[in-house]
Amino acid sequence: VREEPIMSRHILDSAKIHPAIQETVAGKNLDIVLEVQQAIASNKIVVVGMAQNPAPKRARKTLDALGAEHAYLEYGSYFSLWYRRNALKMWTGWPSFPMIFVDGVLIGGNSDLNALIESGEFAKMTGK
Repeated sequence: VREEPIMSRHILDSAKIHPAIQETVAGKNLDIVLEVQQAIASNKIVVVGMAQNPAPKRARKTLDALGAEHAYLEYGSYFSLWYRRNALKMWTGWPSFPMIFVDGVLIGGNSDLNALIESGEFAKMTGK
């Protein structure tokens, strides 16, 4: 029997956020998070990236080579929309792009995708 590690992620308790700013905290750039959540709900594989970053391009190229259909969402570049992308980083806890989801599960970025492919785990998850 394989036991799953327990992951705890430190997030500021809502009781420690002053009531006057709670709505701002809860709703800041919520639309971008909801858009990604909708894509995840509608697609087996989702890649979230940004222009000018080679890692999302490599991940998509790898998925294309495997014949793994995927949705791609791109938000800004190194020069734009960093504050909006930050909402995704705060939501997922993942620090970089791409963010790759398979069946709603964040698997990490490009190197994590490649590690799952090499181990055979990606094929188990997707049949590809």
